[in-house]
Amino acid sequence: MIVYKQISQNIFKTWVFIALFMALIVSLGYFFGCYYNDQSILVFAFGFSLFSVFFSYWFSDKIVLGLAGAKEIAKKSEFPELYRIVENLAITAGLPMPKLYVVDDLSLNAFATGRDKNHAVVAVNRGLLEVLDKDEVEGVIAHELSHIGNRDILLSTIIVVLVGFVSILSDMFLRSRLWHGSRDRDDRRNGGVLMIIGVALVVLSPVIAFLIQMAISRKREFLADANAVLLTRHPDGLANALRKISLSRVKPHYASSAMSHLYISSPLKEDSGVKLREESWFTTLFSTHPSIKKRIELLEKIDK
Repeated sequence: MIVYKQISQNIFKTWVFIALFMALIVSLGYFFGCYYNDQSILVFAFGFSLFSVFFSYWFSDKIVLGLAGAKEIAKKSEFPELYRIVENLAITAGLPMPKLYVVDDLSLNAFATGRDKNHAVVAVNRGLLEVLDKDEVEGVIAHELSHIGNRDILLSTIIVVLVGFVSILSDMFLRSRLWHGSRDRDDRRNGGVLMIIGVALVVLSPVIAFLIQMAISRKREFLADANAVLLTRHPDGLANALRKISLSRVKPHYASSAMSHLYISSPLKEDSGVKLREESWFTTLFSTHPSIKKRIELLEKIDK
C-alpha cells in the first residue's frame, strides 16, 4: 500500500514540479518583458518552458548518462555477475530488464535514470563493483530498482535538466543587466519596482529550484532502502554497502551538484552527510540525501 501511495505521489509531484517550473519561467519572462518593454520576451519564455519540459521528458536520461561518463554494457560477458544480479532482481521485482551502464570511476556509487520502467537504466561505478561483495552489490542494485519501480526516476532525471535551465536563464538576465546598464534616468525610475522584483526572482529561482531538488530526494531514499530489503531479504547487504560507501575516500571523477540527488549516496561528500555522524537541521536542509548513519540504523532495525 505504501509503495502504491509513493508511486501516485511521484506522478503527482512530477506534474506539480513541471507546472511550477513553467510558472517560474513565464514569470521571469513577464518581468523581463516589462522591464525591457518587449512582450516578445514573454512569448519566448512560454515557448522556452514548453521546449524545456518536452526536451527533459525525452532526452534528460541521455544527458545524465553523458554527464556521468557512463558506457553501456553491450554484452552479458562484459560484466556477467552484475548482469545476472540485475536480471534476477528485476524478475523478482516484476520489472523489465533495465539497460546496464558502467562508469569508469573508482568511487563507490550507482544511480538509476530513465522516463519509466520500460526505458530505465541502472549505472554502476567500477569502484563499487571492485570493493563490494555480492550481497552488498545486490543491496545497491535492489535500491536502484526500487527507484525504478516507485517511479522516482522520471522526476529525479527531469529535475537535473530543468534546474539547469533555471540557472541558465538567471545568468542570462544578470548578464543582460550589465549589457543594458546605460538606460536613461526616467526608464530606470519607472522600471525600478519591476527591476527589484525581477532581480529577486532571478536570484531566488535557482535557490528555490535547488531546495525543491533536495527535499524531493531525501524522502524517497528511505522507501527505496526498505523496498531493497524486501527484494533481497538481506538487510545487512545494503547496510554494509552503505557503510563501505560512507568510509570510502576515493574522489569521483564525475561529481556534479546537478546530479547528486540521483546517486545512492551523494558524490559530493560535503553535501550528503555521508560520514557516520549526526547532522544539524541546517546541514540536512541542504543535503541531497538523509544521513547514511540514519539509513543504516533503520536497516539494522529491520534485521531485528
